[in-house]
Amino acid sequence: MKGAQFSLHAQMEERHWWFLARRRIVRELVHCVLPPNGERTVLDIGCGTGGNIAAFAREYRCVGIDPSADAIRLAQARFPQAQFVQGFPPDGIGPILSSAHLLLLMDVLEHIPDDSFFFSDLLAQAKPGSYLLITVPADMTLWSPHDVSFGHHRRYDPDQLQRLWSRLPVKTLLLSYYNAHLYPLIRMARNLNQRLGRASGQAGTDFKLPIKPVNRLLENLFASEAWVLAELLRGRRLEGFRRGVSLIALLHKEN
Repeated sequence: MKGAQFSLHAQMEERHWWFLARRRIVRELVHCVLPPNGERTVLDIGCGTGGNIAAFAREYRCVGIDPSADAIRLAQARFPQAQFVQGFPPDGIGPILSSAHLLLLMDVLEHIPDDSFFFSDLLAQAKPGSYLLITVPADMTLWSPHDVSFGHHRRYDPDQLQRLWSRLPVKTLLLSYYNAHLYPLIRMARNLNQRLGRASGQAGTDFKLPIKPVNRLLENLFASEAWVLAELLRGRRLEGFRRGVSLIALLHKEN
């Protein structure tokens, strides 16, 4: 990501429906496996401008790391209740990584050329018994100038994502598409943008803040998927969503 995209994140992540709904879903799933406790550490890898990890700061010890100095500067100024570190993980965060109870990788892996090496290196240093919550963009048919502007290398399908840990000491607790309810609308918009060769929002992305009633409606539609995903995690559903704009996974590292 570039400076323009980080500035846009800082402007949008506390107001835009996509950020707000994704955070509600993630919080619901985290609470299922790791009840709030101020002694437990949540580490957000690729934390960007800090909004995601800050949302957990009243319930856990929260640390965010990102290679971008601009992102960390924005995060530190906006969210003093969390700790932020500049660097490229796992280098330089060994003690934090090896003691964290939960790792967040929220729309990070698609930015990394060798995602397999990065993930296996990260997992090797993670605390036994810890959890990893991963989100990535899905479905290469949705590839558009938005992905290019954000420096994505790929969009994933479930098999491609699961191959990252198929031979590693983790148990898959949850793997599903999500942002499913809005998939038809987003696919239509992405297809139009592909044909026109442009993004529909600011800074070369598709992020544009709708009017408040629409923003709230979209947030609630997306966030309503939390119930389905939580029921899948608890074993009360046999399958999640069959298609979606993104994928979400929750893993447990073996002791």
